[in-house]
Amino acid sequence: MGQLRLIGGRLPDAPGPPASSPLHPPGRRRWLLLLLFIMLALWLCMVYSCVTGSCASAAPGLMLLSSSPSARKAPGPELNQLLPQARTAKIQLRVDPENDEDEDDEELGGGGSSNSNNGVAPDSPSFISSFLNGSGTKRLPQAVIIGVKKGGTRALLEFLRVHPDVRAVGAEPHFFDRNYERGLTWYRELMPRTLDGQITMEKTPSYFVTKEAPARISSMSKDTKLIVVVRDPVTRAISDYTQTLSKKPDIPSFESLTFKNRTTGLIDTSWSAIQIGIYAKHLENWLLYFPLGQILFVSGERLISDPAGELGRVQDFLGLKRIITDKHFYFNKTKGFPCLKKAEGSSKPHCLGKTKGRTHPDIDQKVVQRLREFYRPFNMKFYQMTGHDFGWD
Repeated sequence: MGQLRLIGGRLPDAPGPPASSPLHPPGRRRWLLLLLFIMLALWLCMVYSCVTGSCASAAPGLMLLSSSPSARKAPGPELNQLLPQARTAKIQLRVDPENDEDEDDEELGGGGSSNSNNGVAPDSPSFISSFLNGSGTKRLPQAVIIGVKKGGTRALLEFLRVHPDVRAVGAEPHFFDRNYERGLTWYRELMPRTLDGQITMEKTPSYFVTKEAPARISSMSKDTKLIVVVRDPVTRAISDYTQTLSKKPDIPSFESLTFKNRTTGLIDTSWSAIQIGIYAKHLENWLLYFPLGQILFVSGERLISDPAGELGRVQDFLGLKRIITDKHFYFNKTKGFPCLKKAEGSSKPHCLGKTKGRTHPDIDQKVVQRLREFYRPFNMKFYQMTGHDFGWD
């Protein structure tokens, strides 16, 4: 009677084992649902961007969101060895004032006023763009805009960067004319990362007139596609002079620099502003290393009057789908040339900078006429070489 009876193998008043906890506590389930919602939102943003034509072949990059921690390790030793070199390259581009002389002052259109810019500078890259830019591989460029200075190369590059399958360097590397001794590894580290199916590009207009550039680019890859933006050489020369005048107001007049002897009308072909416009002479050097079919000549004038048409030709040449069309442009009457409705990584309109579309100084029409006479035979030869009449006469 003094003994307690066992019920079910234990004392009736003994505490039992704790109830089994749920597999995921309510708080954890909420965090998992929140994470899934964020991933779904990012995926929907990517899909919307692709539908509107502004994604960057992003699907592979988004897979990183769900990767394991081991997939997000710090760069390996090989990459760590390259990073200091890449940082040095970027610093070099930033501190060398000559590197950006063409890029910063590239103008499209010669007679517009620079007093107003109705466009808005592009936004900083979105979170998704910044995230995706960290994926992919750095490759040597498959296409290079090689010239010409003051022809419209900056405009062409900015227009092309709207295409989701084009990734390009913003600054001018000047590798094949000024930095060649640094080597291809240095050059490759300047390039943006690209995914499969994307094209890496750069533009440095001085390549076209650099004697060593064709052989050097051919040595990198004989399959490199080359783009030359050409413009009426007389207008180009005046635009070139206008750029220099903005930096050095005390330079001699355009007329005095044009002639070796004004009385005889002898043109000074040693002046770079004149020499660059002798397109046929420079093209001969490139044709020693590249077939004509590997070079596309873009009209600087048509880049103003029909940007979508010229961009269509460029996209075809690069083997890209024609995504950049009329819907991407609007004409800025103040600046006198087309602007983008949406720039790369932005949802806002964008025109080229305030240095674009400078008002040209008044030049004596007799000097202009003499220059047209000088360039005419070279233009005719250039038309024959390229099989295209640019209508400069």
